[in-house]
Amino acid sequence: MTRPIRLGVLTPSSNTALEPLTSALAAVVPGCSAHFSRFKVTEISLSTQGLGQFDDSKILAAAELLADARVDVIGWSGTAAGWLGFDSDRRLVERIEERTGIRATTAVLALNELMALRTITQLALVTPYTEDVQRRIVDNYRDIGVDVVAERHLGITVNHDFALVEPQRLEALMTEVAASRPQAITTYCTNLRAAPLAQQVEARLDIPLLDTVSTTVWGMLRAVGADPKVIRGWGRLFDWA
Repeated sequence: MTRPIRLGVLTPSSNTALEPLTSALAAVVPGCSAHFSRFKVTEISLSTQGLGQFDDSKILAAAELLADARVDVIGWSGTAAGWLGFDSDRRLVERIEERTGIRATTAVLALNELMALRTITQLALVTPYTEDVQRRIVDNYRDIGVDVVAERHLGITVNHDFALVEPQRLEALMTEVAASRPQAITTYCTNLRAAPLAQQVEARLDIPLLDTVSTTVWGMLRAVGADPKVIRGWGRLFDWA
């Protein structure tokens, strides 16, 4: 009997989208299950309070709870490194692995790895965030040689409300940014109901959709040596390895 794969997922406390979506993705993989641990996140902003939510000590405490379930990998399913800087996720992964002895990855590190694998240097960015947060993300990608050639943001700060954005609205935003012919589109927030749109969006626009809920799962599967290609119907990214 093949040993089951247990994915441990770190989740913002006010998020309602990523858990059902991640569970649906995991269910496609034989013997795979997803397990979640939350820490408090209620707003996305550059305020002291907003930035303080991502203090490593809170995330590490949540990771230790996942370790009790003897998960095979721990994935931070959040995009804060987009505005905090990508080194923040690299440091977090190191600390999780040191603290728990379990391999770790993040939504953003997996996304960046995917883009490097496919030599994607022109990206379209769709988020629910405010203009200043969006600008930070754009700047951080420019610093690693990825140009955001088109972007749309919704100006929302309340994390819970991101999941209320209708998928039709998200698809309309993707259609708008597709006019710039990026190499890929990313829906850059793990509380958006965007991942299930990938197949239809890609068929219509002929541009890959790199949703960050999906990139987290892709990264976790890679970390445990499982083949992401077993996941079908959730976008081209799962064919990339």
